[in-house]
Amino acid sequence: MTTTAERPATEAAPGVFGPIPAELLADATADHPLTADVPRRPGRWYWRDLIASLDPVADAPEIHRITAAYEFPWDYQRSLEFALYRTFCVPSVSRVLEEAGQFRDAPQKRYDDTALLMAELVEHGYDSARGRESLRVINRQHARYEISGDDMLYVLSTFIYEPLEWIDSFGWRRLHPHERLAAFHFYRGVGQRMNIADIPEDMGDFRRWRDDYEEQTFRYDPDNEKIGTDTLDLMCSWYPTPLRPAVRRAVLALVDDDMTRAFGFPRQPAALRRAGHAALRARSKVVRWLPVRREEYGTTGTENRTYPGYPTGYRPADLGAHPIMPRERLGGCPVAHTPSH
Repeated sequence: MTTTAERPATEAAPGVFGPIPAELLADATADHPLTADVPRRPGRWYWRDLIASLDPVADAPEIHRITAAYEFPWDYQRSLEFALYRTFCVPSVSRVLEEAGQFRDAPQKRYDDTALLMAELVEHGYDSARGRESLRVINRQHARYEISGDDMLYVLSTFIYEPLEWIDSFGWRRLHPHERLAAFHFYRGVGQRMNIADIPEDMGDFRRWRDDYEEQTFRYDPDNEKIGTDTLDLMCSWYPTPLRPAVRRAVLALVDDDMTRAFGFPRQPAALRRAGHAALRARSKVVRWLPVRREEYGTTGTENRTYPGYPTGYRPADLGAHPIMPRERLGGCPVAHTPSH
């Protein structure tokens, strides 16, 4: 079984928002010994074979990190974008987001905060110092709004099943059964630490629950369309202006019929959908012949637009619409005390 090592450290590091305490600095070599010493010329199936030797329950965080950061980093990034997008098809979810106004007023920061907080959990583990602080931020943000337990459970389910379905369709290889189980147990652990109730214990039961919930809740709502459009505009903004119309069509072509109806988006021609799927499968055929990845990619946030310079650029408490202000940055206890006489 692999665990994240907690090491005493003596010095803080500078950060964009203030000094980062030493205990929140990561040492990948010490934290993740399985990936610290990769052979110089590993075979193409090196990571899959390593995963096959691990326990999908006890080693779920490490298996999931290897899958997401070494084997399928691009696929996990894209599929989690679509996972979040899928949650906006539930009117009660999109209504909360529209009331919060972050997708309207600061969409890039809202996207970055969500991506980084989840990346913290994957890269460092939910029981590490950074993982625990990330969960405090996530729980604090959710506590500001009235969110039903079923909506929380549904969002959690998309983080499990959307990437698995994406990789089944477009990945460069099939997932090992341990990878599928590890994804379930990893996010189940996240959900338990977020105090989400009634998380199914069986992977198949959770998938059936998710499908039933979508059938009950997916429907058109103006808030769905607003949040969906704001997010689509954000995705297009990542590309040069001349390419944005094509990017918009490409994203809409990858959105399935249920999502298209829930957003009120125009349905794309079948030929365009087939072309989009064919392009993704062609990419996977190229990736299959690339050298095995020896360093993780896609979880550290170095490519992030709002907070460049990971890990010394920010700490998890700096993220979110209402960052947590730790005592050391407030100069002591944040509660004012009346001097005693």
